[in-house]
Amino acid sequence: MAGRKRVGIDVTAALTQGGGIGRYTRELVRAVTAVDQTHEYHFFSARPPATLPVSDPLPSGEHVHHHPAPLDEHWLYRLWYRLRLPIPVQWFTGSLDLFHSPDFVLPPVAGHIPTLLTVHDLSFVHYPDTFPENLVAYLNRVVPWSVRRATHVLADSQATKTDLETIWGVPAEKITVLYCGVNEHFRPVTDGKRITAVLRKYQLDNIPYILTVGTVQPRKNYQMLIRAFAPIATQFPHHLVIAGGRGWLYDDMLAEVQRLNLTDRVHFIGFVDDDDLPALYSAATLFVFPSLYEGFGLPLLEAMACGTPVVTSNASSLPEVVGETAVLLPPHTPEPWTNTLHQLLTDSNARSHLQAQGFQQVQKFSWETAAHQLIQIYKHLLKK
Repeated sequence: MAGRKRVGIDVTAALTQGGGIGRYTRELVRAVTAVDQTHEYHFFSARPPATLPVSDPLPSGEHVHHHPAPLDEHWLYRLWYRLRLPIPVQWFTGSLDLFHSPDFVLPPVAGHIPTLLTVHDLSFVHYPDTFPENLVAYLNRVVPWSVRRATHVLADSQATKTDLETIWGVPAEKITVLYCGVNEHFRPVTDGKRITAVLRKYQLDNIPYILTVGTVQPRKNYQMLIRAFAPIATQFPHHLVIAGGRGWLYDDMLAEVQRLNLTDRVHFIGFVDDDDLPALYSAATLFVFPSLYEGFGLPLLEAMACGTPVVTSNASSLPEVVGETAVLLPPHTPEPWTNTLHQLLTDSNARSHLQAQGFQQVQKFSWETAAHQLIQIYKHLLKK
């Protein structure tokens, strides 16, 4: 290993979060370490939780090392981002030549090594009322501080890059867009027994359904979707399935289900295991994604890869992800969503057209491509 550059990556999210940034981090480090054998990779993390969100979250290999801290995530964040104690990440990893934080915040780093920070979105700036107040205050304090300190910044989309430039004045040359990919296990599931087993697991046996995936929180705009679905429930046998762990500020959307008498037709099935998602996508008649704002929107790629027709909002980065292969709608009013769902549920040819277009669009995104691009960024920074 002599002569190899030592690249540090914060993998805490990979060990603590099932979806979202957790999945992003897992996929990216798997792809990078599979493609690149020339660097040593030193994974830093807060102390892992007793129960991991997925099995085998991190890759292994002679060039891969994991250095968990003795403190959990909350204590580390208090020390680093509230008290701003200058405890460098190298205390845990040993010496590094470069450090990459893929989750918004950059810990203290010793020496003058280059640092790379991934900022997925600025939703907390655009829609602060969809977050707990203390979280908004924390992010508004710590993320700009991290961006200023970073040598270079990665954005998930051109939309996020533009936000960083226009809202915080980050120089364009300091930001690179690195698109996400989609894992190859997301493909149409044709095994009837597999689909039956997954649907039974989530108590969805023998019902047609419209699916959405994402943490249950206001930014995902499920309350609007529930309103849009209410007229559909009176005309079609379909149910609405919302897959995602409980986040925050979700009482109003639960109350909306009660108010509209949809308790038997709207299903909050919680976090879905990665192994079950392809079958869940494949069995859905439609996939809908009404989010107010996303840095990228991984579930869109997953749904298209599984052959599910997609309807999504026209906000932030989402048109970048789907191109012209999905129906794009404004996220704030339910009527266009109701009308579109009605049209697609009655028109199998329109669904087939979206399905075929989705298969083509998803070919443009891969974790291997992202890994190759990221490795070139690492090499460029290491030369500085």
